[in-house]
Amino acid sequence: MKNKNSDPSRRKFLKQTSVAGIGTALTLGISPSLIAGGLDNSATPAILGGPLASNPAKWIKWPIWIPETDEKRVLEVLRSGIWSRASVVNEFEALWAKTNGAKRCLTVSNGTNALIVALNQLDIKGGDEVLVPPYTFISTVQAILMNGAMPVFVDIDPDTYQIDPAKMEAKITPRTKAILPVHILGMPADMPRIMAIAKKHNLVVIEDACQAPLTEVNNQKVGTIGNAGCFSFQNSKNIPIGEGGAIISNDIAFMDRCVSFQNLGLPFGTAVGTFNAGSVRIGTKVRLTEYQAAIGLAQIQRLDAQTTVREENAKYLKSKIENIPGIVPYKLYDCATRVSFHLFSFRYKQDAFKGLTRAAFLQALRAEGVPCSGGYNPLNTQEFIKEAFESKNYRRMYHKDMLDYKKYMENNQCPENDKLCTEAVWFTQNLLLGSKEDMDSIASAISKIYASADAIKKSLEK
Repeated sequence: MKNKNSDPSRRKFLKQTSVAGIGTALTLGISPSLIAGGLDNSATPAILGGPLASNPAKWIKWPIWIPETDEKRVLEVLRSGIWSRASVVNEFEALWAKTNGAKRCLTVSNGTNALIVALNQLDIKGGDEVLVPPYTFISTVQAILMNGAMPVFVDIDPDTYQIDPAKMEAKITPRTKAILPVHILGMPADMPRIMAIAKKHNLVVIEDACQAPLTEVNNQKVGTIGNAGCFSFQNSKNIPIGEGGAIISNDIAFMDRCVSFQNLGLPFGTAVGTFNAGSVRIGTKVRLTEYQAAIGLAQIQRLDAQTTVREENAKYLKSKIENIPGIVPYKLYDCATRVSFHLFSFRYKQDAFKGLTRAAFLQALRAEGVPCSGGYNPLNTQEFIKEAFESKNYRRMYHKDMLDYKKYMENNQCPENDKLCTEAVWFTQNLLLGSKEDMDSIASAISKIYASADAIKKSLEK
């Protein structure tokens, strides 16, 4: 077995982040006891005039770009004048397929279109229903609607934030054709149970792995477990290109159809037609460019090492905050063998913080120099679904009873998700690329806020 510490790229990355962490500790005057693992909650919170727990300028900026190693290939592509997809895109696709242990990869313009193309070429169309979680980015649901299908929301597991397999079968009808699990925040859904349900009911499975590159379930990378896996390379993602996406699968005929569909319906591979007859299917044009692929080839070189650092820091940070009253970190399924942690999340219980609201907690945390957010709002209640139901296409594809929005809302309530959306706190993945001392500073900030929650609440009420 390869020793992960022998990887030169990982050693270089850890050296860089360790130096940055030492600098943070020296700049902020973090005490040896804190660095050793103790939490000092006696200091006055920054929001009340005390010292910052962390210097916000020290957090690793994202995306990372190293000119001396990253720019050579990009400049070669720019100077070549070959900018539309060609050999560099092919190279990236081959590498991404190999990285994930898949037979084929197709790049597209973004993760949204990866989902749209995959659903379309798995024949998910008007009249079909797709099971989907409510705790996800809007693209997951928009992709279903763009293919004319009906999203059916399955509530989440409150501990893992993932779609809950225990709630799935009650949502299956004769119109159900697919399950679209989302490995949200980079943590894996319970794929063994989901695949068993899919097999029992003869459903296809499209994995939304846009936030989860290199995440594994039972040592198998997500995106390769279902019929297809979709990824995003948008600027905030763990492998950033600016925009971009990919579909992976071991189904060659399906992938050939995807290539044809995303390239104006022109024949490709097994998706052939009459010679020189032109397009053989309805299609779109969502191709990646050569210079995007060149950026991606640079970014992918450090993805494995970064993923390891994120996972190690997430485990460490969780251990530092899980005993603070009112802080309830994420949980993982037993089948999770590697986690990419696009986001680190915990649930905030304001009762344990003397009634300090989540908004006030986030304000106090930001004042400590720790970037954070409250994450998603419920998707199943947003107006875009109602607008789709009122469109000409949906009114022609569905009986009016199925487009009764009030009834649809009643049947798609997700109370666990609603609660999570009021309690979640997020840290973005670049924070997890810091040092252990940086994780200590986050834990110290939370601890300080907890110890002075009543005083913070009173100061904000004035």
